[in-house]
Amino acid sequence: MQEYYFLFVLALIWVVFATLQDLKKREVADWLTYSLIIFALVYRAFYSIFLKDAMFFVYGLLGFVAFFFLAHAFYYGRVFAGGDAKLLMGLGAVIPGGSLNELSINLVFFLFLLFFLGAFYSLTFSFWVVYKRYDSFKKEFLKKIEKVKSSVLVLFIIYVGLLATAAADNFFKFFSYQFSLYFRLSFYLIPFIVFFIILFIYFKALEEGCLIRKMSPWNLSEGDWLERDIKIGKRWIRKSVHGLSIEEIKLLRKAKKKALIREGIPFVPAFLLAFLVMLFVFFVLKSRPEEIFLFLSG
Repeated sequence: MQEYYFLFVLALIWVVFATLQDLKKREVADWLTYSLIIFALVYRAFYSIFLKDAMFFVYGLLGFVAFFFLAHAFYYGRVFAGGDAKLLMGLGAVIPGGSLNELSINLVFFLFLLFFLGAFYSLTFSFWVVYKRYDSFKKEFLKKIEKVKSSVLVLFIIYVGLLATAAADNFFKFFSYQFSLYFRLSFYLIPFIVFFIILFIYFKALEEGCLIRKMSPWNLSEGDWLERDIKIGKRWIRKSVHGLSIEEIKLLRKAKKKALIREGIPFVPAFLLAFLVMLFVFFVLKSRPEEIFLFLSG
């Protein structure tokens, strides 16, 4: 593991700087993500020559390639912004593996941490966004709740009926086991259904009320995601997964046209959390990810 110390320190410093950039500017500079990829692979190449072991470089390259394809899938699926995708590629070249099997498990483990911790982080960060833009959020939330209140009310009435029935003495003695099973499933399932309906409405209200904003052309940045196409004269500026280009921003400024922009929750802090937890597992718990997976499954 000692051969990875430099890579771990390098990645930690780079991810901290990327986190600060993302929180401050909502973007990560290309020089930061590209330099992480280059430094990680160059270090692996030189260390492989020093050790006379080509596999140390090969496994780093394989990690980079695996996350390269995943990053592109996440990018074109609009799960990740460009900076997130490039940072994932760089960390793919850093994550250790002494064999193909070990590398695969470590890559999957990091992805698991990234999305598991990322979900909690995103939810927590969303509370701050809602707090800052509460009036817009409240308007959208109440509007969406109005559309589903009848369905929620029906579920609530059914659930109250189940509670009343469950309270009756010797209820289960008079019904078959199969009906009793369906009853129990419904009893526990309805609260989850209501919870996920409200959670879905919360995120939709967050998106439409807080994260979609009309912005002055002078406040736009390259890569901003356009929510609607804009017509300038005979030319259309189309929304794209790549976001606005410098040329398109110049056109908007020249025409003095505002743009409806979809903002995202800065996700790079989730990379930092996932990387720190991975280091904690390696160096403090002194465990391997496969042991964690076996523990969770057992």
